[in-house]
Amino acid sequence: MKDTYILAIESSCDETSMSIVKNGHVEISTVTLSQMDIHKQYGGVVPEIASRNHIENITMVLDECLESAKMTMDDIDYIGVTYGPGLVGSLLVGIQCAKTLAFLYNKPLIPVHHIAGHIYANRLVGEFKFPLMALVVSGGHTDLIIMKEDYRFEYIGGTLDDAIGEAYDKVARVMDLPYPGGPRIDKLAKIGKHTYNLPTPKNDNSYDFSFSGIKSAVINLAHNEKQRGNELNKEDLACSFQETVVNILSKKTMKAIKEYNLKQLIVAGGVAANSGLRESLTKLCEEQNIELLIPPINYCTDNATMIGCAAYYAQKDGKIADLKLNAKAVEKLN
Repeated sequence: MKDTYILAIESSCDETSMSIVKNGHVEISTVTLSQMDIHKQYGGVVPEIASRNHIENITMVLDECLESAKMTMDDIDYIGVTYGPGLVGSLLVGIQCAKTLAFLYNKPLIPVHHIAGHIYANRLVGEFKFPLMALVVSGGHTDLIIMKEDYRFEYIGGTLDDAIGEAYDKVARVMDLPYPGGPRIDKLAKIGKHTYNLPTPKNDNSYDFSFSGIKSAVINLAHNEKQRGNELNKEDLACSFQETVVNILSKKTMKAIKEYNLKQLIVAGGVAANSGLRESLTKLCEEQNIELLIPPINYCTDNATMIGCAAYYAQKDGKIADLKLNAKAVEKLN
């Protein structure tokens, strides 16, 4: 069977990334320019600055990606691009680039949902064994999704307010930790002890999550300790916060796997890089004989390789777009 090469473009937030992926699971070349150092001084991503930098970077990233792969556009079969959800200005830069390439070189255009990309990053490390559970944990999402076949997503629960990554960043800000806060809390948690009593968020039988309460509890704790003239132990607070949220994520995920009799768990999104979550799920899956797939850390954060993997299965499912493709700031995965 002829190999399929997809040029994938990801620009949903502050990474300008392009990748060439073969047959949905083999990375040929990836180039990613991060804007983290630019946005760090603002304490978070500034949408206007992000989109301007995508415009400056995208042609250079394309040239470098093709050069690294020693390929030309004639070798490419499809163009895959993230169309949403994300920052509209950032998404539009990637989409316009993809549509231009599709028009100039007469290549089919594949629209890819950003979260589908995170899920399919796991194809880089193993086969999907259906039915499976996908735990999506990122700055914008905390979702439990069942997949019974490729590119079919059944949502069974998710956050009712803050996403887990957003909660990490907000708690880090209360602790006066620099952006991005999630990795810094993870690092401190490894050397701290669980000494602070924080409420377990949404500890019920549903598959929904809520992280605004524990965020507020940390804010109140920091305020009260300051009023008393006490200094927060950042290592212990990081450990207490991380263990509390990881426990509820793990508990509900494993409950769903058991209830729906699923064969495999895949973890997707930027928070999949969190060491506490990885360790907890690895231990539980080993105990319950569930196969676990987690991408390498560099494929957890936004990258075009995951978009190329997802695009392969999207086109097999008949998802081809025309040149009217537009950006979606909010878009349900279906």
